[in-house]
Amino acid sequence: MRRRLAPAALLLPLALLLTACGGSASAGSDTDGQGSLTLNVGDQKGGSEAILRAAGELKGLDYKIKWSTFTSGPPLLEAVNAKAVDIGGVGNTPPVFAAGAGSKITVVSAFHGTSKGDAILVPNDSKLTKPEQLKGKSVAVAQGSSANYQLVASLKAAGLSLNDVKVKYLQPADALAAFTSGKVDAWAVWDPYTSQVLQAKQGRILTTGDGVTNGLTFQVAAPSALQDKKKAAAIKDYLERLRRATTWVHDHQEEWAKVWAKDTGLPYEVALASVKRTNATRISVAVDKPLIASEQEIADTFTELKLIPKKVDFADFVDTRFNAGLPPSTTPARGEG
Repeated sequence: MRRRLAPAALLLPLALLLTACGGSASAGSDTDGQGSLTLNVGDQKGGSEAILRAAGELKGLDYKIKWSTFTSGPPLLEAVNAKAVDIGGVGNTPPVFAAGAGSKITVVSAFHGTSKGDAILVPNDSKLTKPEQLKGKSVAVAQGSSANYQLVASLKAAGLSLNDVKVKYLQPADALAAFTSGKVDAWAVWDPYTSQVLQAKQGRILTTGDGVTNGLTFQVAAPSALQDKKKAAAIKDYLERLRRATTWVHDHQEEWAKVWAKDTGLPYEVALASVKRTNATRISVAVDKPLIASEQEIADTFTELKLIPKKVDFADFVDTRFNAGLPPSTTPARGEG
């Protein structure tokens, strides 16, 4: 008979994983492929590398991929700006903050999924039943993350603003500890943390980003890499492999959840819940005008809040050369249309 993990134990693996990371990045021990060209790829634990490997898409590479692992999107984009990384995957908000900081980054690929995994969580015994009741309450969120915008958008939909709540800017591991110990009233976060808390029965969803955020994730490249013809060709091939792997995830959800659980230390049940709610809904879409407009709205929101120091023209930070054959960014996520 399989031993059931106690709720507290369910919460430990990913928190320990992120706490153990210490710095923002670690040099990837894996190098795939062969050839004289090396593509430096930034990743997050259980991200692109794990998906590509599980889907068999790291076979037959005529260039090398050197992996570097980051704890979140903002430090990954700092590495892109510094030319330490040629390309890497992030959520919908880090590129906006990087653009606001004048970083040299370029969005080259997009994926659209549901926003149901982006949630504002409250403890099970909380008296809060709707977002409007967050006024005056403390909310943990990672600054500059996709959850940061989801919190702003969810509050706006409820007739509130950031000034109406007590924002506690905490990275996920610290926010998880604050949430489970009752030091904050709510936590704005993304999957797999959402699934982690729900599966452990340590909290419930107050509201999600469904209908208020765009559900986009990106691959972001260094302009210098795009200007190098050989690296640009490798990036094109890499993106095509990632698109096929994303389709593979949808078609092999249980298999991917097992791989993801092993890679992150998450319990299988948590990984599978997150895959079904979020990961398996993603489809590859074009970097087009509606996408730019949607990201511009995020940028303008943070500029108005003075969290970004200057006006950002998001159109200056995209490259549409890899759009061929892709559906519009407004195409419904898998399971939505």
